[in-house]
Order: sequence, then C-alpha cells, then structure tokens
Amino acid sequence: MSRTLSRVWRLTLAALLCVVVLKLAIAAPYRPIEPLPPDILDMHCHIAGIGAGGSGCFVSQKLRDSWKFAVYIKSFGVSAKEVEEKGDDLIADHISTTLGQSRYVKKAVLLALDGVITNGSLDRSRTEVYVPNEFVAAAAARHSNLLFGASINPYRSDSLERLHWAKTNGAVLVKWIPSIMEIDPADPRLEPFYRKLIELDLPLLSHAGQERSFSSAADDLCDPDRLRLPLKLGVKVIAAHIASTGKYQGERSSERLARMAAEYPNLYSDISSLTQINKHFFLKEALRRPEFEGRLVYGSDFPLINTALVSPWYYCGRLSAKQLIAISSITNPWDADVMLKHELGTPANIFARSGQILNR
Repeated sequence: MSRTLSRVWRLTLAALLCVVVLKLAIAAPYRPIEPLPPDILDMHCHIAGIGAGGSGCFVSQKLRDSWKFAVYIKSFGVSAKEVEEKGDDLIADHISTTLGQSRYVKKAVLLALDGVITNGSLDRSRTEVYVPNEFVAAAAARHSNLLFGASINPYRSDSLERLHWAKTNGAVLVKWIPSIMEIDPADPRLEPFYRKLIELDLPLLSHAGQERSFSSAADDLCDPDRLRLPLKLGVKVIAAHIASTGKYQGERSSERLARMAAEYPNLYSDISSLTQINKHFFLKEALRRPEFEGRLVYGSDFPLINTALVSPWYYCGRLSAKQLIAISSITNPWDADVMLKHELGTPANIFARSGQILNR
C-alpha cells in the first residue's frame, strides 16, 4: 500500500510539474506588449508618519499594535527606530531617493490622508492614520520628483479654505478613502465642495471597493455608485483600483464602476494594487473590459508594491520563465511594478495618461 501511495504522489507531482512547464511555455500577456513611454508619473503613492520631528502625522495605537504596522514601516524602506531618531521627513526623503533611482517612473503624487471629522474638526479618537497636508506639501517642495496630493475631509468647517490653501501650495489632486474618513460621497451637503474642486481644477482620487489596509472600514461608503453626485456635477473623478473588491447589492464593485464609466466621460480609474495576490484577476479585467478603454491611469499604491503582496511569480501562467527571472531581479520597487504590469500587457497610453490628466 505504501509503495502504491508513493507512486501516486510521484505521478501527481510529475503531472503538476508538467502543467507548470506547459503554462510557462505558452505564457501570454493580457494584451500585446507595447513600448513604454518616457517619464512615467505614478498617480498613487502613499506616505505616513508617527509624529516624529513635529510632522503632525499620527497612527492610532490600535494600528501600531497590529502586525500591519511593522509591515508598513518596513515597506517604506526605513525602520521605526530610524524614524523616531530622524523624524518623519526621513520617509519622504527616502521615497524621493528611491524614486530618483527608477529607470521608468520620474515623478509620483505623494498622498496626504485626512481623518474623521466631528463637529467640523479632526477627531483623533476615531482616526486611524493621519497625514497632514502641510507635511506632504513640504515634502513636495523639497523634492522635485514628488507632487502634492492633498486630502481634505469635506465635513471640516473650513474645508473650502483648505482647498484654496492646497491649490495655492501646489496640490494636483484631492485624495479620499471614504470608508475610513467617514465621508459619504453621495451626501448632497458636499455639493459646494465638489463645485470648488471644479473651480480649482482639482481631480478627486477616491478609493472604491472594499478597504482592508486598516483595522476597520465602513465599506458601504466606498460603493462606486456613491460617486454619481460629483460625476454629475462635472468633477473629474479617479476611482482607485477599478473598485476591485467587494460587492454592493449583490453586484461586484468593479461591475458597478464599469457601468458608470459608460455613463460619465469624466470618470477614470487607476490600476494601482491590481497585481496584488488578493486581486489576481483584476488587472486582466481592467485591460480587457471595453468600458475602461481610455479611462485607466497608472498608479503603484506604493509602499504595498514593496511587500509580499506583489510578486511576478504569482503570474507564472502569464509570464515566461525568462520574464519571471528578469522581473524578480529588479530591486527598485517602481521599476519592478512597471515591468510586471508592462509584461502583463498594460498599454503605453495607460502609463502616459497619469501625467496627461494632471497636466504634468
């Protein structure tokens, strides 16, 4: 019996090996591979801080006690000890230095992150991560390869004044994660804020779909359908990650976004995070659905591209052995991200469109 079982296992392993070899031999991208454009702009790059050096940043104790905190710090390429000693500016400086070593990506939009608002002011007790606009604007002013992505919760009593300040200080867009900032994009009270975005020519980059990078999230607020109000008013909306995860009213989030793309010419989406192992089939959907044609922009979702969530080996059925080895040998996180998406068939116009819609 034992010999029979052993033989069965050997045959099974041999069959699996044959499948892998066959897949590598017939690997094919989602779309034909095109030459990369020069000077790519990353639309979606995160930063955070712990408040060291008077940055004004903070991370809730709940998140700091989570295993995620250690992963996030490491993914920025620094240690918690270094940040405590040298200040949060070290993180921005390291991002700029690493980006400066990229062959393909020349600039990145560094994203601030506002918090939960109670009675018109920041509520630290309900905010998990806070990255103030002043901190990010200063980093962008120091580094020519970083652009200021503002974040303003529209429920602040002075939200319109903050929008003016952000634009005056070089903001190229406004970033929301509604599910953790407790923003309802469909709230009619936000219409003055949306009209001010249009007046100042500031696109809205809003997370859509489930959010799992934090300890908790009100996912219903990231239903893509809730973005109809700003879209109807004429705001240029970039729904992050093609709303790639979650279901709303029994419908996949990305399905809802695709349907809306056919309705609103001012709706875009980015391809950030779409090569993560938990979103394995969404880049294929993004690149092949006709509704997304001409609407996709490049984003990395740094620093998550610098974690085990992303690896070319997750695509051994699409990439050849030569491609897998070549991409795995790339040490710069932006270059690795670009080449993985490029070799999977991301068209040149997607890589170029980020700079075009921001006039950069």
